[in-house]
Amino acid sequence: MSSSSEQIFSGAQLVLNNEVVLGTLVVQDGLIQECQSGASSLPQAIDCRGDYLLPGLIELHTDNMEKHFVPRPGVQWPGRSAVLTHDAQVIASGITTVFDAVSIGDIKADGFRLKSLHYMLSSLVETCALGLTRADHLVHLRCEVSHKSCLELFTELSDNPLVRLVSIMDHAPGQRQFARLDKYIQYYQGKMNFSDAQMTAFIASHQQSSELYSTPFRQQIAAHCQAANIPLASHDDATLAHIEESLSFGMSIAEFPTTLEAAQAAHQSGMKVLMGAPNIVRGGSHSGNVAAAELAQAGVLDILSSDYYPNSLLDAAFQLAGLDNPYSLADAIRTVTSTPAAAVGLTDRGSLVAGLRADLVRVRWQHDHPLIQQVWNQGERVY
Repeated sequence: MSSSSEQIFSGAQLVLNNEVVLGTLVVQDGLIQECQSGASSLPQAIDCRGDYLLPGLIELHTDNMEKHFVPRPGVQWPGRSAVLTHDAQVIASGITTVFDAVSIGDIKADGFRLKSLHYMLSSLVETCALGLTRADHLVHLRCEVSHKSCLELFTELSDNPLVRLVSIMDHAPGQRQFARLDKYIQYYQGKMNFSDAQMTAFIASHQQSSELYSTPFRQQIAAHCQAANIPLASHDDATLAHIEESLSFGMSIAEFPTTLEAAQAAHQSGMKVLMGAPNIVRGGSHSGNVAAAELAQAGVLDILSSDYYPNSLLDAAFQLAGLDNPYSLADAIRTVTSTPAAAVGLTDRGSLVAGLRADLVRVRWQHDHPLIQQVWNQGERVY
């Protein structure tokens, strides 16, 4: 006898960790109870009509929430509304667990990220506590260690129970993401409408701040995360020396390595290599660095992140499986489900396995595109 809380999904292409199987998934009380090949004959079974059924996507690094708090320059949107609009967007993208990345430090001295930091966090905490969100929201602290206030703000915010991932970054010109100074100038001069003289002064200021703060702040933040057992990610590693440094700090994720050499070293050392899903969808890096597809060809791409465009996550996973690389569809879906879950210690989700949470996404392949039909969080339909 089936209970009223039981759900049976039949006729689905179940995307398992290592294969795709046409079969049946049984859910009860928010957990996966059974996963088997073949169709169910029970009349209450939901006929998925050959659609894909995959685990809810897990997003480790997105700054999508920021744009809803400041939709236009100088416009501060009400916090709860901003969080819920962001939440609706990630759920509609099949993301059931999202690490909202908030920046400690900013490139621009009077930038909105610092001005809005506490308001964004308090709004997120309040909205989640009220049970209004449909996705599970956790916090990823992005620590810009070349900013003079970074360590002070990190010390203040790191004990928040939603903080479950920390990354350490330095966007100073001439290294890491912006090893090519011409790309740095192209990006920031265009973004901030600087004159040549202003751009020269901007570069000098950020290089000086990096020399003053980056090393001691990096060391102290890493030590805190190791003591508190918070997963730690590097950012924009470019050289073997960067990877060696990251490993010495106990970093387990390499976010957006900028060279194939760095990505291979990180992957071979056991770090999980994370790249942007937009990089796959667009066909390359907007900063002129190594393409995610090139890392996939080398078999060293472990995790995809939607970064600034939530819907890119599912699109990129399906595209990844169709590119010239060794990734099957099951392999590609792992980059947005079980691998990111394991990388941050979420052992209760990320796979279609009995006993795990029934976070599910039903996807129909139509006109060469994965179209999301339905989304469930712990067995409850949320989209």
